[in-house]
Amino acid sequence: MLSAEQLQQLVDKIKVWGKEFGFAHIGICDTDLSAEEPKFQAWLDKGYHGEMAYMANHGMMRARPYELHPGCIRVISARMDYLPPQAGFATNLKDPNLAYISRYAGGRDYHKLMRNKLKKLGDKISAELEVLGEELPDYRPFVDSAPILERPLAEKAGIGWTGKHSLILNKSAGSWFFLGELLINLPLPVDTAVEEGCNTCVACIKSCPTNAIVEPYVVDGRRCISYLTIEHQGSIPEALRPLMGNRIYGCDDCQLVCPVNSEAPITQETDFHIREPLQLPKLLDLFAWTEAEFLQRMQGSAIRRIGHKLWLRNIAIALGNAPYSEEVIEHLKQRKSSEEVDDMVLEHIDWALEQQALKGDKGGESISRKTGRVIKSVEKGLIRDA
Repeated sequence: MLSAEQLQQLVDKIKVWGKEFGFAHIGICDTDLSAEEPKFQAWLDKGYHGEMAYMANHGMMRARPYELHPGCIRVISARMDYLPPQAGFATNLKDPNLAYISRYAGGRDYHKLMRNKLKKLGDKISAELEVLGEELPDYRPFVDSAPILERPLAEKAGIGWTGKHSLILNKSAGSWFFLGELLINLPLPVDTAVEEGCNTCVACIKSCPTNAIVEPYVVDGRRCISYLTIEHQGSIPEALRPLMGNRIYGCDDCQLVCPVNSEAPITQETDFHIREPLQLPKLLDLFAWTEAEFLQRMQGSAIRRIGHKLWLRNIAIALGNAPYSEEVIEHLKQRKSSEEVDDMVLEHIDWALEQQALKGDKGGESISRKTGRVIKSVEKGLIRDA
């Protein structure tokens, strides 16, 4: 049995090892999330999870890590920064002929990468205890791979506070980071939660293109562009399509206007740098990809999991929102006759053609007021254009 002093020494080593494995911050907390259960249930009761049935499938297990991994008494929460260099936030949003892809998804899929590093951290802890002649720990790593409320755990572990957009914010790193957990059965000393730093700021709420942040800290997933472009499998409600602009995979608007992100560091993990096909990508170029090209070019990317049909659906909406162009109309018509589209994709192509026809009659369109606000925030330096 390790003494209190030995446990603290082990925690100090764990945090050093975490940095050696590429984690920017390691925090430790207990497994009590009972205060989160009524909030989570209320979110589910309002249907804010949309088609994400998996959010409700395991009852309150998400708030009970000890049920997910029996014997677990501590959670080691890990932060890994992902903000890529040359992110081109304003450039992509300002040009409606370019595709905007959430900056977490421009490089390699983070799930396996982080899980492997967490597994190595667990192995390192085991090796240390073996040297001390102690019983080996029982641990299990998770990265979006199990029913667990990772953000409340990260908050308890001192990684940061919950912002009004529901993401975790860190004073020195903003919100441009991934989270992962190592559930373990060691009585490690825990970290202290940090105070909230949002104060009266509501920039994220005001900037959301679809008004998905229905109140501070609460997001209606059914209106969130990240949900619509990634999780939603069918037809996207027509009322929301014009609000999506050129965002074809995810959305960063609430992060872009957040003043806490002004000094966020560039990631040291080169796997998270934006791959070449996604650097200032033209909508028409991406729309022309065959399914084989999509699968090949998105190999190892988180984007690959949505599949080619949702990829085409999302881009069709963006083309409908693009300025009037004979070239856009021609590409939409060509794709409409392709064997790779189904009725769902055809519906969105037809909508895009209707929008193009309307713009042809009216002489084009301007960038939405909210998108303009986000672009101005980037250009004013609230968050550098990386």
